[in-house]
Amino acid sequence: MKTLGKKIRLLRHQKGWSQEDVAKRLDISIPAFSKIETGITDINLSRLEQIANLFEMTVVQLLTFNDTEQDQKFVNELETVNKRLMDRETEVIDLQKKVIELFEELRHSKVTA
Repeated sequence: MKTLGKKIRLLRHQKGWSQEDVAKRLDISIPAFSKIETGITDINLSRLEQIANLFEMTVVQLLTFNDTEQDQKFVNELETVNKRLMDRETEVIDLQKKVIELFEELRHSKVTA
């Protein structure tokens, strides 16, 4: 529920609404809404529908909503890790080439000796 609460808080911030604004629109107390945002309380389906409607979304959209900023952060992190992996693969290939060269030198020196 904490993830859903974070999504609701993000949507609230995007609208520029206070907790009081949303609580009034939902006809609940500010502490009750705060508990929804912090994930302290479970949300029943009718309340979930009410919240989704408030943010002009379906329940499915609300449940699957993702923060694009967070998504971008993950994409950037993945790109960084991918680049490091490619760099490591290049290092491994270079080391393999050196091992092959050394093996060939060793084999060549045994043949000439």
